[in-house]
Amino acid sequence: MSSPEISESEASARGRTVAIVAARFNDLIVSSLLKGAQAAWSAREGVSEELLVVRVPGAYELPVVARQLAGSGRYDAVIALGCVIRGDTPHFDYVAGECARGLQLAALETGVPVIFGVLTVETLEQALERAALSAGNKGGESMEAALEMAAVMERL
Repeated sequence: MSSPEISESEASARGRTVAIVAARFNDLIVSSLLKGAQAAWSAREGVSEELLVVRVPGAYELPVVARQLAGSGRYDAVIALGCVIRGDTPHFDYVAGECARGLQLAALETGVPVIFGVLTVETLEQALERAALSAGNKGGESMEAALEMAAVMERL
C-alpha cells in the first residue's frame, strides 16, 4: 500500500493580499486582536501590501463585510476579528452562532478563506488572556491561519 500524498503549505506573506474586518464592540479586546494580527503580518518576510482593515459595529455585522471582501477578488484571505462574551441572556448564542455561520458561508460561497478570529468566551478574563499581546494572541494566530490557507488554496 502506498503512502498518501501529503500537501502542506508554508504560511508566506510574499505576494499575498489579506483583509481584516474587525468589530468595534468589545473594542478593548478586539483592538488587541487587531494589533496581534498586524504584528504577525509585519513580521513576515516579503510583505509588500498594506493590510486593509474595515471596522464594523459588532460581531453580528462581520459576515456581510467578510463576504463582500472575499467576493471582491482582491484578497487571498479575509480575517474576521471580534469578541462575544456570554452574559445572562441568550443574546450570546444568537450572535456567536450566526456570526460563525455567516463567516463559514462567506468562505464557502466565494472559495476564499475567511478566518474565524472571533473570541467566544464565558468571561472578560478569558477574553483578555486570548487577546494578550504576548504568545497566544488569537489575532496573530488568525493571521498565520489566513496565510497558510491562502497558500493551500493556491496549491489546489
